[in-house]
Amino acid sequence: MPRPFMQMVLLFFTTLMLCACTDTPEDAGAAEDDTPPHVAPDPRTLIATYEAEDAVHTGKVGPVTRAGSGSYSGTGYVEGFEDEADSCVFIVEIDEAGFYDLNFVSRGHGSDKDNYVNVDGENIGTVHTLQGNEFNDAFITRVYLNATRHEVSLTPYWGWISLDRLEVYTSPPPDMAMYDVAKTLANPASSDITRRLYSYLCDIYGEYILSGQYCDSGPLGKEFQVIKKATGKTPAVLGLDMMDYSPSRVERGSEGKATQWGMNFWQSGGIVTYCWHWNAPGKYLSGTWFSGFYTEHTNMDLGKIMNGEDPEGYELLMSDIDAIAEQLVVLRDAGVPILWRPLHEASGGWFWWGASGPEAYKALYITMFEKLSEEWGLNNLIWVWNGQHADWYPGDAYVDIVGEDIYAAPHSYASQIDKFLAAVAYSDAYKPVHMTENGVVFDPELARRDGAMWGGWRTWGGEFVAGGTALYALSEQYTEEWMLEKAYNDPFVVTLETLPDFYNYPLE
Repeated sequence: MPRPFMQMVLLFFTTLMLCACTDTPEDAGAAEDDTPPHVAPDPRTLIATYEAEDAVHTGKVGPVTRAGSGSYSGTGYVEGFEDEADSCVFIVEIDEAGFYDLNFVSRGHGSDKDNYVNVDGENIGTVHTLQGNEFNDAFITRVYLNATRHEVSLTPYWGWISLDRLEVYTSPPPDMAMYDVAKTLANPASSDITRRLYSYLCDIYGEYILSGQYCDSGPLGKEFQVIKKATGKTPAVLGLDMMDYSPSRVERGSEGKATQWGMNFWQSGGIVTYCWHWNAPGKYLSGTWFSGFYTEHTNMDLGKIMNGEDPEGYELLMSDIDAIAEQLVVLRDAGVPILWRPLHEASGGWFWWGASGPEAYKALYITMFEKLSEEWGLNNLIWVWNGQHADWYPGDAYVDIVGEDIYAAPHSYASQIDKFLAAVAYSDAYKPVHMTENGVVFDPELARRDGAMWGGWRTWGGEFVAGGTALYALSEQYTEEWMLEKAYNDPFVVTLETLPDFYNYPLE
């Protein structure tokens, strides 16, 4: 496929990188570390530091000096990030327009924390602060700033941090080689149509963005109708959930329809993705049964199950996987390749499959991969890993696409470049990176400007698209109509109307 846009971008960034190259013999002899081979050494330059105690404070935020509270710079730090009205506002002077990395040197109280970063009143994303007694770096990267005076503020999402200072660094251009991904699927026995679909996803990666929408009532559901009415377009990807095929839900009367809906959408020319809100086996349900995928509604210890201390639990989990495999077989036999996204958002801990830590999670993920690929012969799965943290990554041999779920602040249309680059670095080899769940639809124009060319977005259903008093009315709570229309009609966004014929898509 011709890629004139990517060729221009690659040439531009290659020229910048060559002009910025200042390696010395000492650089060449630097000690090796365990950084993935595609992650370059940090070439940032610090240009300014702003002490939090000298910034503008609102609400409960104010200066603190406390003996034995870690090594802070200046005369102290600030605390009081609890409510929406609480903020620390830095006045930042920028001499030259371009991209900058912002480092909010801070520490989380009790656990890691995420909080909003705003530039001139516009939310541009969140910054992740590590828990600890010492102050740690907390970067948000690739922020575009004009040559002028800016108000850069930190406001609570989770809150509960100590903030020492803001450091502003130059931001080097991303390595555009990250878009050159191999077309080899993790399952070597993948079917012809699955390889054709994956080949297409790899070919467009870095130049085009797939539109996508979760809709729990299928392609004729309210979300798809609302989007069509507002934009004149149909999402290229339909998101569905295998949840109601979980045996503990079937036992209580649930009836899954997602398999048929997936076949219908594929036959109409679309792409299908499935997640699985895995309702725990009945033995482990300890709360509301229909919320049995949440940790708080189960009494399961996945660590004991995966290390052999709970053999009955292991058999129950394998039986549940078998039940879902039966549905995936129906899709396989109908010739439907799918983007398969199991065990999502594990590192958050709110789902039971993430409650016992990364090792137990990775063991379950790999077991599922091997069971579905080898025992069930499911050669129609493109494996989408969505663990949300590098420590939870099972390895390149089990992953085809890296997914990141992002629920930005309402009407925040930033590209989420910081999250994108973090996801790129999860793997040892380059993998396509998709926004596998989102609330707000990002601005594709900003994604191109920033170099954050997500392989696609997948907006969650319900209030994120359709809501209000009328069932089929657009909800603008998260994405306003003008932005939704802009995104779906962007020339580099793929919709159902512009997808190719996958049966004849070329294989190299």
